[in-house]
Amino acid sequence: MTKKVSSKSPGKQRKKLYSSPIHANKNRLKCRLDEFLQEEYGLRSIVVKTGDLVKIMRGQFRDTEGKVIRVSYTDVRVYLDSAIVAKADGKEVNIPIHPSNLMLVKLELDDERKQLIESKVMMVAESED
Repeated sequence: MTKKVSSKSPGKQRKKLYSSPIHANKNRLKCRLDEFLQEEYGLRSIVVKTGDLVKIMRGQFRDTEGKVIRVSYTDVRVYLDSAIVAKADGKEVNIPIHPSNLMLVKLELDDERKQLIESKVMMVAESED
């Protein structure tokens, strides 16, 4: 297996990040799981979805929990119902937060996500053998 050639130039690295297609950003939307969820599912991280309950680990809203309202694939940001700031004109706006600053506390499980978790666990089990 050959390694992909990547530039060491920071500018080229940033350009690759910003000009990447939207579907490639899904992998960057991975979020760390809570310790209990890690033990339960056998995974360390998973992609954030609307409806998940997350805890903010860094920044202005540290240690607050909130539900995911919206996930932006283009900006690689997550919007929560608890991260709100009042603007000068009085309007309340949700703050975009990078998924690396979040930790999943409770998952919104649907059939598709359950299947995804099972397949990932199977892949991890096969790689260990």
